[in-house]
Amino acid sequence: MNKILLILLFSVVCLSSCKKGYDAVAEERTQAEIDDKIIQDYIAGTPGLSAVAKRIDSAGIATGVYYVELAPGSGNDLFTSSTRITIDYTSKKLLTGEVFARSNNFHPSFTLGEVLRAWKLGIPQIKKGGKIRIIAASRYAYGPYDQPEINLPKNSVVDFEIELLDVTN
Repeated sequence: MNKILLILLFSVVCLSSCKKGYDAVAEERTQAEIDDKIIQDYIAGTPGLSAVAKRIDSAGIATGVYYVELAPGSGNDLFTSSTRITIDYTSKKLLTGEVFARSNNFHPSFTLGEVLRAWKLGIPQIKKGGKIRIIAASRYAYGPYDQPEINLPKNSVVDFEIELLDVTN
C-alpha cells in the first residue's frame, strides 16, 4: 500500500510541475510580423524611400530584407558562400538611427558564407565598388539574442550601409 501511495504522490508531483511547452516557431512568426510592420511603416514614412527600396526575394520567397542601391559598382562578380568580400560599413538601429557598429576605415574581409543573413542576401545586389543600404528584420540580423558588446537589444531591426571595396573568388 505504501508503494502505491508513493507512486501516486510522485505522479501527482510530476504532473503538477508540467507546463505548456515553449513554442519557438510561434514566437518567431510573431516577431517576424512585428519586424515587417516596423520596416514597412519606416519605408512608407521616409520621404523618397518607398520609391527606391526593394524587398529581396530568396528562392521566390519574400524576405524581411530590403535594400537601396546607393552606387552599383562595376564588374561581373559572381557571389558564392566562399566569395571573400572586403567592406566598409556602418550599422544602426533602424528606429533610433543610433550607430552600434562601424568599421571606422578598418576594412574587414569576410567570406560571404560567414556574414549575417541580411548581408548574404544584400551584398550580391551590387558589384565591386558599389554601395548599398540594407534594412533587415531581426531574424536576418542578430535575431532573438541580446548583443551587449555592441549595445543592441534582442529582436532589433537594423539598418546597414555597406561599401563593397573588393571581391575575390
